[in-house]
Amino acid sequence: MRARMWFTVLGPVRAWLGEQELDLGSPQQRALLAVLLVRAGRPAGLAEIVDAMWGPQPPPTAINAVHRGVGGLRRALQPGLASRDAGRWLVRSAGGYRLDVDADTADLVRYRWLVGRARTAAGDASAAGLFAEALELWQGPVAGGVGAAVRAHPLVVAVEREHLAVAREAADAALAADEAGRLLPAVALAADHAPLDEPLQARLVLLLAAASGPAAALEHYGHVRAALAQELGLDPGAELRAARDRVLRRPTQRAHAAEPAPAAAPRPAQLPADLPTFVGRRAELAEALASHPPREAAPGALVITVIGGMAGVGKTALAVHWAHQVAGRYPDGQLYVNLRGFDPVGPPVAPGDALHDMLTALGVSRDEIPAGLDARSALLRTRLAGRRVLMLLDNARDLAQVRPLLPGSVGCLVIVTSRSRLAGLLAVGGANLLTLDVLPAADARDFLSRRIGAQRVAREDAATKEIVERCAGLPLALAIVAARAVEHATVPLQAIAAELVDAEGGLEAFTGPEPAVDARAVISWSYRSLSPSAAALCRLLGAHPGPDVSAGAAGSLLGAPARAVLDELTGAHLLTERSPGRFEMHDLLHSYAAELFAATDPEPVRRAALLRLFDHYLHTAFRAVRLLAPAREPIALGDPAPGVTAEAIRDGEHARAWFGAEHAVLAAVADRAAAAGYDGHVSRLAWALDTVRNEVTGW
Repeated sequence: MRARMWFTVLGPVRAWLGEQELDLGSPQQRALLAVLLVRAGRPAGLAEIVDAMWGPQPPPTAINAVHRGVGGLRRALQPGLASRDAGRWLVRSAGGYRLDVDADTADLVRYRWLVGRARTAAGDASAAGLFAEALELWQGPVAGGVGAAVRAHPLVVAVEREHLAVAREAADAALAADEAGRLLPAVALAADHAPLDEPLQARLVLLLAAASGPAAALEHYGHVRAALAQELGLDPGAELRAARDRVLRRPTQRAHAAEPAPAAAPRPAQLPADLPTFVGRRAELAEALASHPPREAAPGALVITVIGGMAGVGKTALAVHWAHQVAGRYPDGQLYVNLRGFDPVGPPVAPGDALHDMLTALGVSRDEIPAGLDARSALLRTRLAGRRVLMLLDNARDLAQVRPLLPGSVGCLVIVTSRSRLAGLLAVGGANLLTLDVLPAADARDFLSRRIGAQRVAREDAATKEIVERCAGLPLALAIVAARAVEHATVPLQAIAAELVDAEGGLEAFTGPEPAVDARAVISWSYRSLSPSAAALCRLLGAHPGPDVSAGAAGSLLGAPARAVLDELTGAHLLTERSPGRFEMHDLLHSYAAELFAATDPEPVRRAALLRLFDHYLHTAFRAVRLLAPAREPIALGDPAPGVTAEAIRDGEHARAWFGAEHAVLAAVADRAAAAGYDGHVSRLAWALDTVRNEVTGW
């Protein structure tokens, strides 16, 4: 008979083969095993492993170290395994690794299996026994014996919080079954690790009263009250006081769940109303639902999804629509906070203020809310522990604003909308990212039909097509035009379409009575959040004729290396990197940038920027022509303007690819140069384009 393998992470990280404990090797291999064990049979991506093992500043050799650790760990688990053999336990999966464990081979998986059975048996006498069996697997802090970086990682912290929630459920089951003595040691051990978790401490008071009498219960209540006062400057909350009062009312009787339970916590229902006219986004909604546990599945982790995209693209509408679809799976309530990360009236909402409102909604009285940010954040996690709550954090500015608001509970869903990329939340919090693009033409037409009326849209088909094209798929622009059409119901759509044509892509046609429905105002909120360098490049890109721009051309336009600045603009969703190194700007964003360029930058600055732009394309085109048609007599070129860096063209194949990518841009740049009076650049660009057309086979 084959010896059984057994892994533990609910305490020290260890592995046994039968009765023999295995030597796991180096501390790095033990840390790697800890990360895989807390994933409980699910894949861990390489980025997640690196972040857990080294934190935000891993060494350059981190990926190689992970691969070496995997090989060493495989041989530790199966001595004698060939160096290139994957072995039985550690397998490649989803761009990372997975430990192939189940309830018979890993303590965390078995723990969750037992807890699931106990929940299914709720109200039955067997529930307390199943909870007791699960809690007996807990041998101390998660991932004991590994480095502090791993033990502080959100993956590990989430398992610790999961255990606290289970301990509270187990206490309730023990009180209901009159088996306080059986669960008391395990619940007390959990409570020792969370001395400020009031719901857990309240249950321990009741267990002590039932198992050991009121004196022990009241003595413990006194210890908790002193700890709260010393650490947080707070008196016990309502739930803990209610537990004490139950003990005092029945000093000679055993406390059990037949008595009235402490008052149930409020169930907030704060979601904004879903839009009855919501259209499209079928693929995006399917992706959001795919990242969400199915209704019948037991929650195994905190789920965070960031919905990103440019201003006015419909992030909040999708978030609210999705939240309403899944709200029923979160019976403990829904919290909504508008963080006003990009607001024209005032500063973003401070995390401490947001926490104050959230705690109040969860039933915490104002005098129980601590003053400090960390204390408020800890209290929120305590109040949400063991509960299934949906949280929608709308219009977030950055990670610092969001991070203190996150629950620690398994089974919660957090939806964040932001114009910023929030890369830190993706890396550290394991969040999913859903980036919205503009609506396709069919959905944009459907949008207008629902807002204006299907008959009116069908009756003026040509005008509707013109409106859809001029709005370029941006829901905000469509909403502004639709509102105007509804307000002026007797005005033909053709007249509204004509206004958009006359605006020639400008923003005047997309103004509204309030900042929130004024395209220029909404876009400006993103622009004002930029660093000076990014704001400068944003304006300068208004001078670029498009349809897209390379990183090299953007650098010449700026007069300095632009990669980091381009990353900031894409992170703010003011640019989209459609392919590696090539960037697009939405038509309305481009109009806004052009307005700023004309109104903000002095004439000498504008002239110098245009010269750098024209020189970049001319000198790069000249290099490409020399490689494609070396026999063609070259034209005379002066030195490029200061700050211009022509792109390096390696060979003829690269030259051909460059002309292919830039052909439409070169024609637009020539037109712009002619309009600006740079006739020399126009003639030289024409020479380059004619050379390619006339002398290069296959062009």
